[in-house]
Amino acid sequence: MQLWVGLGNPGGKYAGNRHNIGFMAMDRVADNHGFAPWRSKFQGQVTEGRLGADKVILLKPETFMNLSGQSVGEAMRFYKLTPADVIVFHDELDLAPGKCRLKQGGGHAGHNGLRSIHQHIGEAYGRVRLGIGHPGHKDRVAGYVLSDFAKADQDWLDDLLRGISDGAAALADGDGSKFLNAVAQRVAPPRSSNSQPKADKPAPVVPEPQDTRSPMEKLLDKFR
Repeated sequence: MQLWVGLGNPGGKYAGNRHNIGFMAMDRVADNHGFAPWRSKFQGQVTEGRLGADKVILLKPETFMNLSGQSVGEAMRFYKLTPADVIVFHDELDLAPGKCRLKQGGGHAGHNGLRSIHQHIGEAYGRVRLGIGHPGHKDRVAGYVLSDFAKADQDWLDDLLRGISDGAAALADGDGSKFLNAVAQRVAPPRSSNSQPKADKPAPVVPEPQDTRSPMEKLLDKFR
């Protein structure tokens, strides 16, 4: 059994925020893979289902980002899991929009949700880092992550979420490479090998020179 945690803030006010991309990922996985209806538990919203041969619990903490660890710790203890059984999906400023990376253990890099989880279960859990880009200056970070994705972001965001759903069973099975490849296939699909090369431009038509000789001149030329 595994516990997958999507980070975000509860309520409609925050639903479209960049900071809520973890919630969005959990919703997409639950919807696409036929998970049970969400229910309130562990200070959050929880559902369960199967990804391939693996049973997976999905959790969206409703404690607000800074206290996410309370919900995660409660759920982990209830299911008698270890930090190694936990995967956290979160926004990542240090990755370009649409990029996805996996990480096991390590620091929280100043992310308040991860900082809280560190405090409650330690650092040995897995992370799926979901790139949202950086606003360019640290003073703009808070406003940036707590603002909605722009309309221009919707295409890559949907591709990223589709890719996460496509690769979810591989991730549950421990095949990180296959999971990342599924994401890449959606975010940056390869060009079709069946695509036809552009046709060569037709050669310009050169008109034949006109014969301006008179009938008599043509007849005389035959006997020369």
